[in-house]
Amino acid sequence: MIFVTVGTHEQGMERLFIQLDKLIESGNIKEEVFAQIGYCNYEPKNYEYKKMIGYDEMDEYVRKSDIIITHGGPGSIFHPLQYNKVPIVVPRDPEFDEHVDDHQILFTKRLDKNSKIIGVYDIEDLCSVISNYKELSAKCNTYSSNKNDFIRKFDNVIGQIM
Repeated sequence: MIFVTVGTHEQGMERLFIQLDKLIESGNIKEEVFAQIGYCNYEPKNYEYKKMIGYDEMDEYVRKSDIIITHGGPGSIFHPLQYNKVPIVVPRDPEFDEHVDDHQILFTKRLDKNSKIIGVYDIEDLCSVISNYKELSAKCNTYSSNKNDFIRKFDNVIGQIM
């Protein structure tokens, strides 16, 4: 299963949900997909979705999903990492009116550079990343068993970016 979440920011991420529909229609995605689409105006045609979900429901989807795709918000990125799952991160891009600035792009690039996540900066690359997820995620440095050390390092990365 693939779980997609874009958090609660008031700007939509239509390009992500349109691309997912295209990949399902073309047969490139065969897995079940569920998405939390937030304030998106686009209504997915080929997968289940809700505008918003609560924490418990989100946690259930993160736990049971093989792939998690998220926007570049720290909370959404950290959630799958705590379960030793490497998220695919499509940062919100101000060029597409998805955010007011490029801080999610910068944050995603930093984590990507440190092999914590798999960043997707061009939506056309999403198909390849999903198709090669196992190989790409195996190259990442996943969640440390030392929870406090990981949280400290994660806070430092956020502090440097902000």
